Amino acid sequence: MSENNVMIKSKKVRYTVGEQIFHAVNVIICGLLSLAVLLPILNILFGAFSDPYEVMKHSGLFLYPIKPTLYNFSLVFKNPSILTGYMNTIFVVVVGTALNVLLSLIGAYVLSRKDAMLVKGLTLMIVFTMYFQGGIIPSYLVVESLGLINSRWSLILPGAISTFNMIVMRTAMAQVPDSLPESAMIDGAKHHQVLFLIMTPLCKATVAVIVLYYAVAHWNSWFGAFLYLRDKAKYPLQLILRQILFQDETNSMAAESLALSSEAVKYATIVVATVPILAAYPFLQRYFVKGVMVGAVKG
Repeated sequence: MSENNVMIKSKKVRYTVGEQIFHAVNVIICGLLSLAVLLPILNILFGAFSDPYEVMKHSGLFLYPIKPTLYNFSLVFKNPSILTGYMNTIFVVVVGTALNVLLSLIGAYVLSRKDAMLVKGLTLMIVFTMYFQGGIIPSYLVVESLGLINSRWSLILPGAISTFNMIVMRTAMAQVPDSLPESAMIDGAKHHQVLFLIMTPLCKATVAVIVLYYAVAHWNSWFGAFLYLRDKAKYPLQLILRQILFQDETNSMAAESLALSSEAVKYATIVVATVPILAAYPFLQRYFVKGVMVGAVKG
């Protein structure tokens, strides 16, 4: 028996010439796509760690840091707007994501219950909002009528729930056997206990995915702040980054420093603004494929 196993393990799969060409082309295409994604990231990263004088003289992509230095980052963190933007963004990401996930769980739980009243009609109404939206002006008028102009809550409440994320969550909950919540209710559990003690732990992979979706959306968002906020002290990091990149509004930097290192500072600012959210991916990566593929296979 062991000899047969050894023979099976040692047997190699033989590919036809056509299959070998197909695999080779796949590897080349994937390699080129990976290179196209990686080069801009490395260019910004190496430029951020390069000497500002060298950045001004350099043309083309940065393939390595030129005279490595942390001077550009010191200029970035001397700008009080960056630190204020970080605090505002962290508030929006933490509070907004918590509210988003809570509402998505509640909405998904209701839509996943087959015995809920008018659940089909409610689902159609919710899905309708994925394809038709009010637009910028009506949204602005709603936010203004609620008294949220120039408030950080204007970045959280108008988008308190994503229809797509809720539908993904609803699909995950619908795959949980009905016998589990029914048996819990027979034992005296209430709906909120079924939701948070049974459904949520069983769907933790999908919950992790929508947490990532919501957090990334909040972290990258700047247009809402551009519309609703007037006080620069309430600007999130991405709006401050946009000003630095497109308007060179760096009030805390001396004029001579800006003249010497404006491009290098832009690179450093981009790195500072993107690294924190990128750091979250490794912790959620193991849930990502499982959670995002919910409902892809029907059985």
